[in-house]
Amino acid sequence: MIHFVGAGSGAADLITLRGKSLLETADVVIYAGSLVNPELLRYARNGCEIYNSAKMTLDEVIDVMEKADKSGLATVRLHTGDPSIYGAIREQMDRLDALDIAYDVCPGVSSFCGAAAALKAEYTLPDVSQTVILTRMAGRTPVPESESIESLSAHNATMVIFLSAGMLTELSERLINGGYSSDTPAAIVYKATWNDEKVCRCTVSTLAQTAKENGITKTALITVGHFLGDVHSLSKLYSPDFETEFRKAKEQ
Repeated sequence: MIHFVGAGSGAADLITLRGKSLLETADVVIYAGSLVNPELLRYARNGCEIYNSAKMTLDEVIDVMEKADKSGLATVRLHTGDPSIYGAIREQMDRLDALDIAYDVCPGVSSFCGAAAALKAEYTLPDVSQTVILTRMAGRTPVPESESIESLSAHNATMVIFLSAGMLTELSERLINGGYSSDTPAAIVYKATWNDEKVCRCTVSTLAQTAKENGITKTALITVGHFLGDVHSLSKLYSPDFETEFRKAKEQ
């Protein structure tokens, strides 16, 4: 059995209980060495075979999985955050399907959740934004034309931008061209939930300057939107005049 496991957003104790249990009992671990906190490998048992996929091709990863499966060994494929977001797991699962190798997926805490925790923020504030857009800039890997930064910016919703910390001058221009005002609140969250986490608040127009001043070039999420501001409405859920299945409305 191959277990795809979300390692969490960074801190070693933010892996799920299920993920930790799978890691502790694995015979083979293949981890995303460029992003996964190496402290997580301390959960692996003595004698466990450990591979760093940052130095491997897809063929090499699948080869390790296939050999382990034929030997009756349990394999953990340890991905950063939640494996369903920029985890490149579909291509691995397709190959495992073709080889008739069983697998499952253990979710993890995504870095966009870790970033919100670092910011002490709520992405979905009443009368501010009820939509969270997770996206990335086009780089060496393209992005569909219909999902350009400009087209997504037109919604003025909460936006969390992955894999783009090295392109912030262009990102600012495209966010503004798409519909965000230059003074829209923004923040750069470097290595959310890691020991060296850094939170830098700014505006859309000052993203590149802020990153430069703080020496940030990679491993950071960009958050944009008025959820970072101070104006919002109260939730109806806890309003005394709002009736739910569990609570009667109180007369005012």
